[in-house]
Amino acid sequence: MLSFLATDRIIPAAEGKVPGASIVGPDGVPATGSASMSGGLIRCEKTTTEAAALSLAVVLDAAALASIGAVTLPDDSALSSLGGLVLQTCLLPERDHPYTLTLELARHRMMLILNKLEEWRSFEIDTGSPDMRLVEFARDAFTRALVASRSGSETDSEAERLALRALWVCVEVSERLVVSQTSLDFGAPARAAMHAKAAEDLGSTQPVLHPTRSGLVLPTPPTVGAAVWPGVSSDAARSLAQQAGDFITLPMRWIEMEPAEGEYAFARTDRWIEWAIRTAKLPVVAGPVVDFRPQSVPDWLYIWENDYDTLRELVYEHMKAVVTRYRRTVSRWTVCSGLHANRNFKFSFEQMIDLTRICVLVVRKLHPKAKVQVEIVEPWGEHHSSDRRSLPPTLYAEMLAQAGIQFDALALRVQMGVPAAGLATRDLMSFSAMLDQYATLDRPVVLSAAGVPAASIEPPGDDQPSAPAGFWRRPWSNEAQADWASAFLSVALSKPYIQSVCWQDLFDRPENSPARAEMVSGALADSDLNPRAAHTRVAELRGGIARGAIPASLASLRSGSGNSTTAPAAG
Repeated sequence: MLSFLATDRIIPAAEGKVPGASIVGPDGVPATGSASMSGGLIRCEKTTTEAAALSLAVVLDAAALASIGAVTLPDDSALSSLGGLVLQTCLLPERDHPYTLTLELARHRMMLILNKLEEWRSFEIDTGSPDMRLVEFARDAFTRALVASRSGSETDSEAERLALRALWVCVEVSERLVVSQTSLDFGAPARAAMHAKAAEDLGSTQPVLHPTRSGLVLPTPPTVGAAVWPGVSSDAARSLAQQAGDFITLPMRWIEMEPAEGEYAFARTDRWIEWAIRTAKLPVVAGPVVDFRPQSVPDWLYIWENDYDTLRELVYEHMKAVVTRYRRTVSRWTVCSGLHANRNFKFSFEQMIDLTRICVLVVRKLHPKAKVQVEIVEPWGEHHSSDRRSLPPTLYAEMLAQAGIQFDALALRVQMGVPAAGLATRDLMSFSAMLDQYATLDRPVVLSAAGVPAASIEPPGDDQPSAPAGFWRRPWSNEAQADWASAFLSVALSKPYIQSVCWQDLFDRPENSPARAEMVSGALADSDLNPRAAHTRVAELRGGIARGAIPASLASLRSGSGNSTTAPAAG
């Protein structure tokens, strides 16, 4: 039995299934299983006896921080609220007595810190540097907690406090280390230097393998864009698009492109593409063209849900119609999205690969000069833990390559802060490590839809427990959304294999809009086209890429001066 003693300081008291929890197997691949909680004990049910890890949402807010007392880091800053985050334990064997959850979460984070330091070759840095002093502080905090848990000389409450303190310090230090590495790798000059070093023996102007890390080094700087809903086409909306991005993405949802079978509605998309190409001179990214999520599927398509042969033919005809119309104007196609998650429409493994192949081949045939990307949803892969008919996202990407499907880039949907499956909030280190995992596939990576809400989203009003939404450092607001944009997009743009980043929506939908938004209040501007603070931050990132300078708000996090909530003076 794999079980954990949990504290209600970071996990709300609950009985029954733990919302948002998943089981993780070797190499970070989700494993089939579930977790339930009773009387402060979390029990994990899994289908194998192999060592496994538990991933779940915890709340590391100001109230929990007060329970561990004042902690001053080596740079004289105090710990702050970290938010509601999904964290993970190390791989653990089954045993008769339970593990201590906070201690195991801290152990995994300490392991992640050491692994990333080795990958970044940061062990060569002077041990007296600010970053290495933070690492030693985190290691000392974890060691104290580990000794207290095993010695028996400490009271249970004191051992628990030290374990929570160690977890807090490790997560805080890991985020600051990510920011430090981001500042070194950020911007066009840093990427040009990396590419020149990697290609010095080849003299290549094409992407090359990084000499010391996983993944490619792309020769050109990354670009920034935003997705545009074509239902609004005004001068104000176009001005927002031109300010926010180097390109625009037009989602081309099936439900909007072909609302009735055989009857296409191209007019609104045509207007945006004509403006982008002729007036704004902005490249256009289209898609995902085939997406079986409920908000993207037209009602008439459900008739063929269980008739794969007919559905396959409809996918081919739809791809052919859309690509034929826009092949002279679109530079990059996101051909399909989320087939591996197997939500809504259900497919076999062979059918997932077959549909992907069809989508790619149609573009290759009709628009051979275009770039083709396949979109991954829920990139951490929690869906596979509860649905064995789905595919882990990294395995899906590997299967595409093994099947000889010629796509140019992997597109990741990274959306957080929503009480829905796969959309819980993660921290900077988890985000950075996830991107690095996809880099090992040796393909360019794009963030095709990134974002968080500008206000907390209420869970659905039904009897089913909702997945945890979480938040990063403070509850969602315009300012919190902007801080997330600066931090997470900077981390992504610093990666040498990242080709582009696209915000999930340029503006919120009007209240009377029949189309559902990707995320309520998740756009760069509200429904009246008033830009939010995140719009300014995204525009700043574009300028920062050329200068090689991270945003000031992210630099403050590195020094600890950007913390919004400090620990109380007494413990």
